[in-house]
Amino acid sequence: MELDGQRVPVTLLTGFLGAGKTTLLNHLIRDPQAGRIAVVMNEFGDVGLDHDLIEEATEETVLLQSGCLCCAILGDLAKTLGGLIENRSAGTIQFDRVVIETSGIADPDPIVHTLASDFQIAQAFRLDGVVTLADAATGMKTLDQQFEAIHQVAMADVLILSKTDLVEPFDLSRFENRLEGINASARRIRADHGRIPVGALFGLSAMREGVTTSDVDKWLGMTPELAKPDPLAGLSGFAATPAASMTFNPSAPARHAHHDHRINSASIEVTEPIPANVFDFWLDTLIALKGPNILRMKGILHVEGLQYPFVFHGVQHIFDAPVPLKNWSGADTTSRVVIIARDMPEADLKASLDMLLMRPAESTASKDLASGMMVETIDMPF
Repeated sequence: MELDGQRVPVTLLTGFLGAGKTTLLNHLIRDPQAGRIAVVMNEFGDVGLDHDLIEEATEETVLLQSGCLCCAILGDLAKTLGGLIENRSAGTIQFDRVVIETSGIADPDPIVHTLASDFQIAQAFRLDGVVTLADAATGMKTLDQQFEAIHQVAMADVLILSKTDLVEPFDLSRFENRLEGINASARRIRADHGRIPVGALFGLSAMREGVTTSDVDKWLGMTPELAKPDPLAGLSGFAATPAASMTFNPSAPARHAHHDHRINSASIEVTEPIPANVFDFWLDTLIALKGPNILRMKGILHVEGLQYPFVFHGVQHIFDAPVPLKNWSGADTTSRVVIIARDMPEADLKASLDMLLMRPAESTASKDLASGMMVETIDMPF
C-alpha cells in the first residue's frame, strides 16, 4: 500500500443511475489484488453480496472474508469516515484504502469538499481520484437529459465505459467522442462486463510524495495516448511560444445537446518558472470572480526561487494542501495547469490562463502599485 504519510487514499466512484457501479464494486471486492478496502455507500444492502463471502454482518457494516468492509453512511460522510479511522486506529477493523460510491444522481463536489475542508478528515484521508462510470448503451440519452451526468463526467480522472458490448462500434465511437468533448483529460477504459484492471482505479492523483514525471502527466491528462491534435490549431491567433503553450478541449463537430456546451476545459504549459506573485494574483482573481464555476483545477507549478515544484488541486474555492515534490530531478521546469469549468466560455478560460505569462516589470516605474504586476495586464472578460 502506498500512502501519503499516514493518510488513507480515497477513490470516489460515481456515475449515473444504472451505469454499473454496483457490478464494478462486486468485482472489486472479490479481487485479491485490490487489497483491503472500506467501501462507503448510502446503502450497502444493494451490493448483492454472495452469502459465502460474508464473514460478519451488522446493521451498519458487512465484513467480507477477503478483508474488505462495506459501510453505510451514517448521518453524514464526515461522521462515517471519522468512525472508520477511529476503529482502524483501535485495531477493530483494517483497510488500506476507501472507495466511496455516490448515488446515481449525486453531485461529486460535496464529497470532494469534505475530504479537503474538514480538518480531521483531511488529516486522515486524501482524494486519490474520481472514477466515473458511463453507460455506453444509454449514455447519450442520459447526457442529453441530465446535467448531473455531464457534471460527473467532467469531474472524472478516469472514465469507465460500461456495457460497450451492447452498442455498435459506430455508436460507441460517437459516445467516446462526446465524452472527450466534455472531459478530454480523463483516461477512458472500456470495462469487460464490469471488470477492469484494479490498477486502473488506484494511484490516480499526483497529490502525494514520490510521484514521477509520468505520474504527473497522467494525472493532468497530458500523456501521449491522451494527446490529440487540435483541428483548430493556428486559427485562434494564439500561437505557442517558447514560454508557453495552450490547449483547449476540442468540441465534437456538432454539439449533441445544450448541456454539453456548459462545460469547457483548458490547459497551459509555461516552460520557465512562474513568479509567486503572478501565480497568486492569477489564482486570487479567478477564484474571486468565477470560483463557483471551477469544477476542478489541478497542476504542477514551478515557482521562481523554489528548489522543487509542487502539485496542487482544487474544486471551486476549496484546495488541498499543495504537495512539494522534493525528489524532482530539476531538469524540467515546465508548469502545467488544467482547468475544467462550468458556464465559462473557452475565451474566458484562455484569458485567465494568459495571466500566468505575465512577469514583474524590470523597472519599478512601470509597475502597477496595486499588484506589483506589469502594467500591460490582460482585461478579464468575466
